[in-house]
Amino acid sequence: MSLRRALAAAALGVCAGALAAGPDTVRVNTFPNAKALPFHAGLSRGIFAARGVALELSFTENSTAQREGLAAGRFDVVHAAVDNAVAMVQANKDVVIVTGGDSGMNEFFVQATIGSFADLRGRKLVVDAPNTAYALQAKKILLKHGLKDGVDYTVVPVGRGELRLKAMAENRDYAAAILNLPFTIQAEQLGMKSLGSTVDMLGPYQANGAFALRAWVEANRVLLERFIAAYVESLRWVRRPENRAECVAILVAKLKIPRDVAERTYQLLVDPVRGFTPDARFDMEGFRNLLSMRAEVEGKEKEARSPESYLDLSYYRRALLTLGN
Repeated sequence: MSLRRALAAAALGVCAGALAAGPDTVRVNTFPNAKALPFHAGLSRGIFAARGVALELSFTENSTAQREGLAAGRFDVVHAAVDNAVAMVQANKDVVIVTGGDSGMNEFFVQATIGSFADLRGRKLVVDAPNTAYALQAKKILLKHGLKDGVDYTVVPVGRGELRLKAMAENRDYAAAILNLPFTIQAEQLGMKSLGSTVDMLGPYQANGAFALRAWVEANRVLLERFIAAYVESLRWVRRPENRAECVAILVAKLKIPRDVAERTYQLLVDPVRGFTPDARFDMEGFRNLLSMRAEVEGKEKEARSPESYLDLSYYRRALLTLGN
């Protein structure tokens, strides 16, 4: 970049991180769980690079920090529960969802001494952030069983899935949490038990997806399409049975988990019903359910805003055209 361009960018208030990123760099922030596998695979196999995308992958401890980082321009695309994008839009941040991903692969885990949801009365529920995504799922499930947040149980924010599992393992006062892979498997090995899948209890749910500030999206249309195409191609590679052994090795290396846990994790990730959604398709029924749940649990009137207003899937559709079948 020339001195003149650098000065001009500074005058426009462009952050130093964005200047350093370069024209073909996409800074992605996600959670360090099993669902990051397509990113790791795409990097190691050169899939992103082959499409001219220099992927800079970073991880967050919690969704609050993630939302703040996106709003501040510290990264370009977030890959996480899209309820966080809804929360940002409702807080007057111009964010748009550009892909789907999966239904969450979430289970409601409790300590071994808990026999039913009724046993959670007076107990503590650990969550990532208290007012988005999987915390809202947990609150809705408990509401269905007659338990109200702040009245019948206490919510304790501790961060991402790894930290929720750690909190429950170290302190039995933390009675329950929503967990996903590989933490569900590890929780089971620690003697905790699942009271069920969140999708089974609540119905379809659009969980993970990609979202970004609309200004970045509109300024980087072609790059975004190349990024989405590379992500979908990486996801397709992960889901092919012949790549199982390599995927398991990646999970072992990146998540620092035993091979048996990685094997089970991979099998669940590629499960045709509960695992990754093929090609990261967006589930509109699941998204409508998400919006209804959010309004109910937060005690708000249903918005006049349409579900479609949170989305722009045109980049995704064009990206898929470059991939063929």
